Amino acid sequence: MEWNRFYDTDGLGSILAQLHAAFPKLTKVHSLGKSYAGKEMWCLEVSAFDQGGDPARKPGMYIDGNIHGNEVQGGETVAYTAWYLCHQYGRLPEVTDLLDHSVFYLVPTINPDGRDRWLHSAHNPHTSRSGVRPYDNDGDGLFDEDDYDDLDGDGHITQMRIKDPNGRYKKNLEHPDYLMTQVAADEKGEYTLLGWEGIDNDGDGQINEDPVGGYDPNRDWHWDWQPAYIQPGAMEYPGSLPETRNIVKFFLGHPNIAAFQSFHNFGGMILRSPGREGGNVEPQDESVLSFIAQRGEKMLPYYRSMVIYKDLYTVWGGEVDWLYSGRGIIGFTSEIWNPKSLGKTGATYSQEEDVSFIKYVLMNDGVVKWHPYKHPTYGDIEIGGFKKEWGRTPPSFLLEEECHRNMAFTLYHAAQMPRPSIQAMEIKPLGEKVFQVRLTLENKHLIPTRTGQDVKNHISPPDTITFKGANSKVIAAGLVQDPYFNKVEAITKRPERIQIDTIPGMGVTRVQFIVSGTGTFDITVDTARGGVVTTNGELK
Repeated sequence: MEWNRFYDTDGLGSILAQLHAAFPKLTKVHSLGKSYAGKEMWCLEVSAFDQGGDPARKPGMYIDGNIHGNEVQGGETVAYTAWYLCHQYGRLPEVTDLLDHSVFYLVPTINPDGRDRWLHSAHNPHTSRSGVRPYDNDGDGLFDEDDYDDLDGDGHITQMRIKDPNGRYKKNLEHPDYLMTQVAADEKGEYTLLGWEGIDNDGDGQINEDPVGGYDPNRDWHWDWQPAYIQPGAMEYPGSLPETRNIVKFFLGHPNIAAFQSFHNFGGMILRSPGREGGNVEPQDESVLSFIAQRGEKMLPYYRSMVIYKDLYTVWGGEVDWLYSGRGIIGFTSEIWNPKSLGKTGATYSQEEDVSFIKYVLMNDGVVKWHPYKHPTYGDIEIGGFKKEWGRTPPSFLLEEECHRNMAFTLYHAAQMPRPSIQAMEIKPLGEKVFQVRLTLENKHLIPTRTGQDVKNHISPPDTITFKGANSKVIAAGLVQDPYFNKVEAITKRPERIQIDTIPGMGVTRVQFIVSGTGTFDITVDTARGGVVTTNGELK
């Protein structure tokens, strides 16, 4: 498989199918459902299915990409992650351990319609952000009637400019045939930029104001949703889109998912909740999110750990907020690719460095030379500038590095999913056929078995520790608050089945049973997102 190119939806599906054929003991292929245009939303499930018990009870890591149609490299990053996991199982101990004890759900594109439209037709870097469901952007009662137009038929939507002695732009001195430079405040320019290629298709005096689609698939989720007059692109109600409903249904059917990662582009950002000022993240969860993101900054050059509303902008009804606030899951939205990776030389990145890279490294592949065109409204203009591939996506020879580094960050995140274990079990006789059985439950990873948000809002069931003995009975039980001074909080109902809020990350929880009887017994620790652990012992 080649990781220096972009694949359409069929190509990504083919990669998943090939991996399944090559690694049938590690993979399963599912469809989450169909998009608005009827395309399958493929998911590759990856785990060591013959290790670690039922994969549906292993901690799950969900990874998706390409929620915005033009943000394509997320799809390659997810597919690369699937490829890497399969090929490195049994070779790298870190990957082997992950697949033995956890399960990955990998969905390369959750907007197959927008992806294919961006890849297969003329666009600029920013078009085809939505899917293809008709949408009335300009509120005139018509749908998708004024899209961008490839006026010169070269397969690219580039910019239009017109000569204007009062304009605010001039030709770039180093690259005059391709690029423009904004003039200083006290300087006259040569040109006015007219926007991206297009004409007034519907005769309303505007150009490109109602393209195909036009909504925002990342404003359609079931937490902090707001209507379009507050949050543009929000659709009619949360879950308006079939793609969103497919993912919601998948999560509700997989309560074992303990972590998630969504890949967007661009800017080099590791984003986390909340999306709005006043949005809530429980303090213990913020500590985990912040630590993982800071580790990501060390793995991803020029990437920054950021809180969405505070460091970027306000988002209502975003996927990351629904997954944390609505499902209580630790996760991030990463904006893949920072142009500083092209070769930063100064304290800040500049257009001059863009120009040098395009001219000397890309040999002008990435831009269209300015050339004349007779526009029906503007008259004599010129068309040229950046192609859609330049800016938001890395050049092909740098794509694999972005895939690998972001995959490595995701695997580090996955390695922090809860993994409870029974650190110690002490059996102490208290009298004739009466015993104290005390357990120390440990979680050596950062993410607790239930996040603070989960516990606060009762999203998943409490963790349970169950005692079963054929010839014994639990007569009392409790949570051990202080093992040194023997302080125990009593369980008042069903003492054979202790329920606890969580086993904290990098911490322990202690419980005890007072048991009457003799013989062997089994203890099961059952956590929705951390899996199941069992042990046994004997009272004698």
